[in-house]
Parts: sequence; structure tokens; C-alpha cells
Amino acid sequence: MVRANGAVSLRELARVVQTSEVTVRRDVRALEAEGLLDRRHGGAVLPGGFTRESGFPHKSHLATAEKTAIADLAAGLVEEGEAIVVGAGTTTQELARRLARVPGLTVVTNSLLVAQALAHANRVEVVMTGGTLRGSNYALVGSGAEQSLHGLRVSRAFLSGSGLTAERGLSTSNMLSASVDRALVQAAAEVVVLADHTKLGTDTMFQTVPTDLITHLVTDEPPKGEDRAAGELQALADQGVRIAVAAAAATGGREQALPEQRRPLGGGSSPLRVAAGGGQIADLAPRRR
Repeated sequence: MVRANGAVSLRELARVVQTSEVTVRRDVRALEAEGLLDRRHGGAVLPGGFTRESGFPHKSHLATAEKTAIADLAAGLVEEGEAIVVGAGTTTQELARRLARVPGLTVVTNSLLVAQALAHANRVEVVMTGGTLRGSNYALVGSGAEQSLHGLRVSRAFLSGSGLTAERGLSTSNMLSASVDRALVQAAAEVVVLADHTKLGTDTMFQTVPTDLITHLVTDEPPKGEDRAAGELQALADQGVRIAVAAAAATGGREQALPEQRRPLGGGSSPLRVAAGGGQIADLAPRRR
């Protein structure tokens, strides 16, 4: 699965082989010792440092429950009559499907998948950038896409990527995609990053959004025992990123602190919170702007 997809989560592996995540984690450690793969927070990737980019057919089957929960939670940030930009990706595609119900919304996007998800939403106006089609992720890239974003100003940008670290922020494996994502960021007053737990701690070649420009991060709860992923979330929160953690599986609709992350930020409540899909975004760090 790792060779075919470039990356895979422990949850996906456990589901496919019908065993526990504890067993999968042990087997992944053994494979890493043999040099067959590299462990990442909540998953595994091909060996060799920076991860390569998988195509849309593979990405669409990775961490599907987590992406659904993230999209449900992120949709709560969007208000009626707002103008936003939405970047390319399978998680942003899930978000777009939920935005079809928001009246008076204007969505600017370089993603054919996002536009398709909103094509029949009568109360949503969709504006597409120009550019050259990149078939692997159905996104418009290049100078045409970037130039069409010049002079644009919207309230929020919703972006995903290939990796997210507190040190470098959001990154991706493709230079053309990274350049368009930077243009989307420049057009927005706030930046919301959508990243499932398998992206946490992963660094890829091209930076798209430095950490100090990320206003919100919407992610899912890391599997038990993934203390490094929780530590990455804490490091992001310490740098002022507001973090909302969506539970991929129902937890009764209540919020709860993540394990091992109970140190309050600035004397407030527990820094990292889990909310069932559709819950409220929790402000977990002071706004920097």
C-alpha cells in the first residue's frame, strides 16, 4: 500500500489487514528497521526523506473518515454572504460539498473538483482561476492561475497540502501547486489549513504557508500513542495557531482534551480540543493579528 500510495495511515493499514493499530505500529517499526519505509506521525511513507506526491486516485482513498470529520468542522467557519478561496485537494473537495448549503457564498478556486462539488449549488457563486490543468490533482496552475488572483481580496483561504510542521508550516511536493497556493494566501485575510493527522510532522519540498500566516488549523485526533503528533500540535498552538481537532469517530458530541496535552495556553483552558464533526471551532491560542 505504501509503494502504491506514497503514504498510508496506521488506521487505514489496521482496517485493511483487520488487526489493531498496536499490531500495525509494531510491524511498521520492524519494516522501518529494514529500511523498507519511514514512519511518520500516524502512518508510514516511502523511505528517502521528503515524501513524493500521490495522485488523486490514491489520495481519495486515504484517511477518508478523517477528511470527512475535518470538512464538517471547517464548514462551521464559513458564514453566509462571505467570499473565500479554496485550494486544491481531497480534503478541500470534501469541504466544498458542505459549502453548497451556504447562501450567498462566493468561492474562488483553482480546483476542478471543488468547482464540480459546487456546480449545482444555486446560491453559491463559483469563480475559477485561469491556468494550465495539472491532471494529477485536477488543479489549474501556472502564471495564468497566479495572475488571475492579483488584486483579489477575500475573508479566508482554505488550503491543504502534503505536510505540516511547526517549523516550516504547510508544504507540498509540487513547485507549481505551491506557487498558486501562495497566491491564494496573499488574497485572504485569514488562512485555514485542513490537514489530517498523517500530515503532521511531515515536511515536503516547497513551503506554501509559513506557520506565522496560519490562522486556523483543522485536523483530526491522532491515534493513541502518537505523542509526537500531539507534540506537533502543541508546537503549532504555541506559535499562535488556533487548532480544532475533529473526532473521526463519534465521541458523543462532547469536547475533550487530547491525551498528554493538558498544559493550558496563557492560563486558559486545555489547549487542544476534540469536537465531533459539525461542532464549534475552539479558539486555542490568541490571535496574532
